[in-house]
Amino acid sequence: MKKLALILTVLLLSGATGVWAGSVNYMDKEELKAMLDSPELVLLDVRRGRDWSSSEFKITGAQRLEKDAIPSALNTLSKDKTIVLYCA
Repeated sequence: MKKLALILTVLLLSGATGVWAGSVNYMDKEELKAMLDSPELVLLDVRRGRDWSSSEFKITGAQRLEKDAIPSALNTLSKDKTIVLYCA
């Protein structure tokens, strides 16, 4: 299920149709806060350009990942972990 959620998120980020939007698991900030110290969490910051570079708000421990790198990252990320992509 985690792999499916990640794949669907990638499809959404790459401009796929909104048909998939209902299938992606979303997490609110309180759920994320509760998981921040978990070794089971992989947190990916996928903000683009100035949205990322000019932001003073970056979550400690998040890995920076360019949108174009998401497909190749699918092959290297652990499918047994909770993978969270954030962009805002």
